[in-house]
Amino acid sequence: MHTAGVVSSDWQKDAVSDILRAMTSDIMIFDRAAVRRHRHRAATLPREGRFLVHEARLRLVDRLDDIKRRFPIVLELGCGDGELSGLLEQAGHPARVICADLAYPFAARVGGMVCDEEMLPLAAHSVDLVIAPLTLHWVNDLPGSLLQIRHILKPDGLLLAAMWGGETLKELRAALLQAEIETLSGASPRVSPFTDVRDAGGLLQRAGFGLPVVDSDILTVTYPDMFALIRDLRAMGETNAVRDRRRSFTPRSNACTAASRQPRAPPGLPRAKCRLKMNTASPSNSSPRRNRSYGPGYTAAIRTPCRSGSPSQRRT
Repeated sequence: MHTAGVVSSDWQKDAVSDILRAMTSDIMIFDRAAVRRHRHRAATLPREGRFLVHEARLRLVDRLDDIKRRFPIVLELGCGDGELSGLLEQAGHPARVICADLAYPFAARVGGMVCDEEMLPLAAHSVDLVIAPLTLHWVNDLPGSLLQIRHILKPDGLLLAAMWGGETLKELRAALLQAEIETLSGASPRVSPFTDVRDAGGLLQRAGFGLPVVDSDILTVTYPDMFALIRDLRAMGETNAVRDRRRSFTPRSNACTAASRQPRAPPGLPRAKCRLKMNTASPSNSSPRRNRSYGPGYTAAIRTPCRSGSPSQRRT
């Protein structure tokens, strides 16, 4: 079930002001307007190109099998095609799902609400579980957004999030950098910076989450050429939104040079690495730090979404 409820009318002004004071708003790495435009465009493209987002959702939902409690109210940040409710039902975890997305077309598709991850308009302690499949890596102030998520979670609530991280798209990054140096006598950022798995636990602790656990998987995807990879990135809304990016159109010569610089391996590349899946719990202040409802010895886990579970996927 989808819903757009549990929105705070007064936005819990006192609590939110404390959150805003803690946020480092001077950090502006990404162009949020560009992120929104890219997600608008993605909503018009075939959903087959968003197979990695679907995979991230599957793996996040799979983590709920390790937890012995129920989560009646779930917020999804980046609802996309609105498949989370069905996945929860299939996995035996039915819940009321609040669908939220930065892009209106995605939100409207499932009767959800338009919501910016940097400014969450929900009441304190209003949801049991927050799921963020591949959206938080576009946030300028990640500690501030995590603090807001903790604010809206009920005591002993849970955050499950997947983020690109580490060496994601390193082959594409290197090829584009080399091509720009050769053809344009200079270089601009073409691939976003990603959070390293070693930093994720510290970010969660800084936001006040208890017992954070972080792990990472590596998923290798092969494409026949660079342009097939870029088509999928567009379908996911994952094209370049760095504020310092080059604003002019990429010359054809530059794109062709970058494609020729991609490392080759039969039966085709480039290789796309997706990293970092974050999964954490927010225990109540009165409860012991190890909450039995999560199962024996269960600590909140952050996990990177790239596992060779299907050792290699190939896009043709």
